[in-house]
Amino acid sequence: MMRFAADENFDGDMLKGIKRRLPDLDIVRVQDTEMYQADDPALLAWLDAENRILITHDVNTMPGFLYERIRAGSSSPGIIIVKRSTPIGQAVDDLELMIGASEPEHFANQVRYIPLP
Repeated sequence: MMRFAADENFDGDMLKGIKRRLPDLDIVRVQDTEMYQADDPALLAWLDAENRILITHDVNTMPGFLYERIRAGSSSPGIIIVKRSTPIGQAVDDLELMIGASEPEHFANQVRYIPLP
């Protein structure tokens, strides 16, 4: 079963939309956990320990920290980056498709992007 975490910066309307479409989705908001306001490397370590795929808008720093972590020999359940310019409906559609058509190993140590091509 795939587990997810929505980053602190993730759009609340997008999160509500995906939860409406996939009511059984195991997803937590980072701000509702002990990782609230943690730096990216600490958050990535927590996500690995919790086996949660991160959904974020952070295209600037998160991919670099993820790949740095992998180069250092650690692993990650993966990251989905939703570009901020993506309309809410399209983001929810693409998230639903990506999650529904994937297995956890499709995300492991990867950065996936929405909108889908």
